[in-house]
Amino acid sequence: MYGLQITAPGVAEWVEMPDPVAKENEVVIEVEAVSTCPHWDMRIFGGTPMFAGRPLEYPYTPGEPGHECVGRIASVGAAVTQVRPGDRVAAWRDPGGRRQGAYAQFVAVEADHVIIVPEDLPAAALASLELAMCVHVSIEQLERAATIKGKRVGVTGLGPSGLIAVQMLRAYGAAEIIAVDLAPDRCALGLACGATQTGAPDDLMADGGRYHEQAFALGLDTTGISPVIERLIRNTRDAVAIFGVMREPIQVGPEHWYGGFQLMMYGEHHRGAAEQALRLITEGKLDLTPLISTQLPMTQYADGVAQLTSKEAIKVLFTPA
Repeated sequence: MYGLQITAPGVAEWVEMPDPVAKENEVVIEVEAVSTCPHWDMRIFGGTPMFAGRPLEYPYTPGEPGHECVGRIASVGAAVTQVRPGDRVAAWRDPGGRRQGAYAQFVAVEADHVIIVPEDLPAAALASLELAMCVHVSIEQLERAATIKGKRVGVTGLGPSGLIAVQMLRAYGAAEIIAVDLAPDRCALGLACGATQTGAPDDLMADGGRYHEQAFALGLDTTGISPVIERLIRNTRDAVAIFGVMREPIQVGPEHWYGGFQLMMYGEHHRGAAEQALRLITEGKLDLTPLISTQLPMTQYADGVAQLTSKEAIKVLFTPA
C-alpha cells in the first residue's frame, strides 16, 4: 500500500508502506477520508512540536499526524467482536505514540477506538468526529460546573473546535453564545453555526469584571493563547474550560478567589463523549461539513497545509491518491 510520510520540515512524500495487519484487538480500516487537525498538521509539517518541549524527529512516523479518519473495516483481529469487515466506521480516539497514522490507504487501530457511523452521510460530516469528541469533553466539564441551559456563554476562537463548540452549546440550550474571533469570515461562519453574536475581543469582552452586566456565565477557550484566556476569565462569572493547547502560563486574579469560580483544564477522552457527538450529528444538531473548506488527494498534502497556514482553509479533507 501507499501512504504519506513527512520526511523533513516542509517535505511530504507519497511512499510505499507495509500493509498493516490487525493484532488480536485491532481492526484494519480502508481509509475513505482524513480531515486535518490544523495545529498538528501545521506544526509537524513546519518543524515545531505540537506540545512544547516534546522531541520531534524526521522522517516522521508514516501516516502521521493523520488521525481524524472515516473508512470501512477491511479486517479484524481474532478477539474483535464489536465490528466486522464491511462496517463503516470513524476513529473517535487518537492514542498517540509512534505508530502508523491514517494518512494512508489502510490503517490499523484498536477496535475500541472506532465507532460505527451512518452509511448515508458524506465523509466530510464524519471524518472530524474525533475532534467533536474532544470538544464534547470540555462541554461536559461546563455542564457539570453549572448547567449550560439558559446561560450566556462566551467562546474564544472560531477555528474548527470553536465552530463545533458553538453548535454543541446551542444543542445544550445556551441562551446566548457570544463567540470571539479577529477574522470576519470566521465570525460570519460562527453566526451560521448558531452563535448569537460574533466579533473582535475589544468589541465583545469589555473587561468590566466578572459581575459586569455583559459578563458571561460560562466561558470556553479554544485558542490556548494566554492573554485571550486571561481576558475570558476576567469576563466570566462562574466557570471557564480551557480546550486550546496552552504553551504559556496564565494568571488568575484575586477577584476570582470568591464566589466559587472554577477554572478547568482539559479533561479525559472517553467513548461516551464520542457517542454523544455522533448522536448530535445524526440528530442534525451538529454539522461538521462547514469545517471542511476543500478536498484534496493526500499527494497534495503540502498544498493543503499551505491553505491552513494562510487561513484560506479551516480544515482540509484528504483522500487516498
